Amino acid sequence: MNKKPLPISEKTSEKSSPPKPTAAEMELMRLLWVLGPATAKQVHEAAIKERPDLAYASVLRMLQVMHTKGQLHRNESQRAHVYSVVVEQDTLQTNLVKDLIHKAFSGSAKALVLAALRSHVSKEEREEIQKFLHGDENEH
Repeated sequence: MNKKPLPISEKTSEKSSPPKPTAAEMELMRLLWVLGPATAKQVHEAAIKERPDLAYASVLRMLQVMHTKGQLHRNESQRAHVYSVVVEQDTLQTNLVKDLIHKAFSGSAKALVLAALRSHVSKEEREEIQKFLHGDENEH
């Protein structure tokens, strides 16, 4: 049975960037952004502070899968492999927001911001946003 090859555009897009992370993968990425390069043991120790029931084997397996997907680098020069995130936090967040704006808000960043301001912003955050909007945007 012959498999039909993917069009070139699909092949290119698959290899150009790692797939979007799942919620669980995002959690491990968030820990790695805070920790910096870390072993599975270090990631597990950080993770169990928030999820005490999380098994070491689950963290290790997820790190291995994320490496296979191209989301993490793995330094294998020592016995305990050291994992680090491929994409900077700001870059990934920007890409996820762009995708959300496109898919859920018909391309309107204004609609996204208004939706967020309606329900997810504290008084302190609102004041910080107002300062940002009224100040020199190049300072931020």
